Amino acid sequence: MPYEIIATLMFSTMMLMLLTGQRVFGAIGFIAVVAALLLWGDKGGFDIGFSAAMKLMKWYPLLTLPMFIFMGYVLSESKIADDLYKMFHVWMGGLRGGLAIGTIGLMVLISAMNGLSVAGMAIGATIALPELLKRGYDKRMVTGVIQAGSSLGILVPPSVVLVLYAMIARQPVGQLWLAGIIPGLMMATMFIVYIVIRCRINPALGPALPFEERDIPRAEKLRLLQAGLLPLGIFAVMMVPFVNGWTSLVESSAIGAIAAFLAAVLKGRMTREVFENSVRNTLGITCMFMWIILAALAFGAVFDGLGAVKAIESLFTEQLNLSPWMILILMQLSFIIMGTFLDDTAMLVIVAPLYVPLVGALGFDLIWYGILYTITTQIAYMTPPFGYNLFLMRAMAPPEINLRDIYGSVTPFVLVMILALSLVMIFPGLALWLPEYVYGN
Repeated sequence: MPYEIIATLMFSTMMLMLLTGQRVFGAIGFIAVVAALLLWGDKGGFDIGFSAAMKLMKWYPLLTLPMFIFMGYVLSESKIADDLYKMFHVWMGGLRGGLAIGTIGLMVLISAMNGLSVAGMAIGATIALPELLKRGYDKRMVTGVIQAGSSLGILVPPSVVLVLYAMIARQPVGQLWLAGIIPGLMMATMFIVYIVIRCRINPALGPALPFEERDIPRAEKLRLLQAGLLPLGIFAVMMVPFVNGWTSLVESSAIGAIAAFLAAVLKGRMTREVFENSVRNTLGITCMFMWIILAALAFGAVFDGLGAVKAIESLFTEQLNLSPWMILILMQLSFIIMGTFLDDTAMLVIVAPLYVPLVGALGFDLIWYGILYTITTQIAYMTPPFGYNLFLMRAMAPPEINLRDIYGSVTPFVLVMILALSLVMIFPGLALWLPEYVYGN
């Protein structure tokens, strides 16, 4: 049987298994193991799975994964994230749309604390959404703000998804994280500019808080500012030594975890329940990602052995005569289609064995492509009719917000994200300048 047909059968069978509701790592790993055994027999088939497991266990940067997840859960479970919103509420409530702008700032800092978009969505929907609705903000606007803000979770470091991409694409995690900073902050700024313009045109969308609610003593304002900036201080303590080359990435992640733990202890919020929940959630998320990475490595090894990537490259460039940029745009469109029924990690492990080597063969930078992937998957998350974030918001939103409101809320923010994606594609330096500067020095 030609290798191209074998690769097509593997891919189609895996997609069929995923549609049946099987766990992502189970479907991908099962197809990889069965294909390896059928192609190379007992010895070769077992060796592929074993070498994938050993490669995973020996990958030193993977230690950052539990550290950053633990840091995020400690800050979340100890309610330090609540202090952030109180700070934005007091300091920005006097502006038109100020609380919506503050919510975007909250999401940026939550992203820097956790690295998971789901965490930002949960905190935004439980803390910010009820407050915004109570203050008379338009329900469609605030629903879109929270969904758009949560999309920054896999772009702003420490992004857990970029750790997974780094493992599969064999790229340095530190460079990927640095590459995500400028596009992430640029996208957050674009969201804020949109909110300011909309609220200036139509003040009813985001009314300013009444003066009596903002009439707070300066000492109280400064106390809230200090409490709210604590997570930012933890992020600085963690990232500044790494950026300056004083610590490795793993050492910086340990500093971040210890700093978050000590902050919760000093504020008197490190209870037994908080510690147990943080550790249990950290173990659950970490093990899930390790299983997914293991399955993706095994699947990718079979594809490499078949030479499927070279066959696909030949199909696009020689038989269809497509330019490298046309192929890249088709890849991005496929992510948007897959995002209607898969999450970001599933999309990555399914297509990474095909896309990542192809991107390298076409002459594109794999660090830059990792940022394109993260932005595109978040656009897919927010694209009707089956975007992942849309249904998460429906599950968390109060009854007065229906599915039509949620669908209607995301359109302007999706357009802003497409503009941001286009800018990163046209100007690769937006993603590559910072890692080149830091690692060049």
